[in-house]
Amino acid sequence: MTARPRFQYRPPNFAAPPLAAAPDARFEPAPADGVLPDRFFSTTNLPTYVRAGGAWRRPRLPRMDCVIVLYGGGDLVVTEPRRVRQGQLVAVGTEEDGSEGIFVHAEGFLGGAHSANEFGFMQTAVSREKPVDYAVLAQALGEEKARGGRILWVVGPALVHARAREDMIWFIHNGYVQALLGGNAVAVHDLEAAIFGTTLGMTSSGQGVEGGHALHMRAINRIRRAGGIAAAVRQGLVTSGIMHALVTHGVPFVLAGSIRDDGPLPEVLSDTLAAQDAMLTWTAQATLAVFVATALHAIAVGNMLPAFVDAPEPEELRPLTTICVDQTEFVVNKLRDRGTHQAYGVVTNAQDFMHVLRFYVERWEQAQAPATVLR
Repeated sequence: MTARPRFQYRPPNFAAPPLAAAPDARFEPAPADGVLPDRFFSTTNLPTYVRAGGAWRRPRLPRMDCVIVLYGGGDLVVTEPRRVRQGQLVAVGTEEDGSEGIFVHAEGFLGGAHSANEFGFMQTAVSREKPVDYAVLAQALGEEKARGGRILWVVGPALVHARAREDMIWFIHNGYVQALLGGNAVAVHDLEAAIFGTTLGMTSSGQGVEGGHALHMRAINRIRRAGGIAAAVRQGLVTSGIMHALVTHGVPFVLAGSIRDDGPLPEVLSDTLAAQDAMLTWTAQATLAVFVATALHAIAVGNMLPAFVDAPEPEELRPLTTICVDQTEFVVNKLRDRGTHQAYGVVTNAQDFMHVLRFYVERWEQAQAPATVLR
């Protein structure tokens, strides 16, 4: 099996110029709730260090497009601007080179004995003609599960329509999903399949059924009558599918609503800020992410993820493997253009990706199993 590239993180040398002479970062009070000082520092998703009290430290909960707040006791936390309260101390500065006490370590995974291009595993150009090394992706998933990591999946309804539903269920059953994020549609279509055996009124062979255009609405109504998705599973109304697997295995999910939602299902969070808060609970824990066939949710979640997995010791930092799957290069390139530069693009349909990835993960598992001793 092809070995997965290893990326040894190299912390900054704070004892050498120019960082050795850098001043402490400056903090200014927020003038009002949700309002920032004029020169607030806008965060990135890369490893960032703040000099405070004469020491360089990484703020907690890193993500892009936020600010750094200094809490009582010296705690540094990356915080959404809407959460900042009047009087809280916000890091200010516009430079990222340490000259203002804030240093963004953009080359932490590039230096040392390895080539500066090695991080290209996560940054190579996206093309439908480029071969995908599924063995590497399978190994990344398998190792993340083995180390007790938190694998986050973000999926769209095309995964259900593309007949990749059983593969998604397999990954849930086998411990490769620690949280799932999506919208109303993916759950509705999965539940329609569980209750009526159709998705948007079509059978698995692509044939329409009489009255099929209304079946997703009837599925929503049945779930609402039952009191929600989990209640429908407990009552035996839903006995199969992705949502059934999530509920029965206790895997958390967040369904973020949109203006065009039918219903929506009871668990759908129609308040966008409430949905963002719920998603943040799981993006803050993620150690590997897989986005499949969902442009808007992929970009939204990608913007909430750091580019690295944080750790107590700097040497233990590693890239946060982020796999983005779509039928067109546009979605993957758009995700990278919006700041998720660590995204590894796979240009194919959801069915093929899920089938092939499952095959390679199963093969990786078999390779890790102890050999049977014949007597």
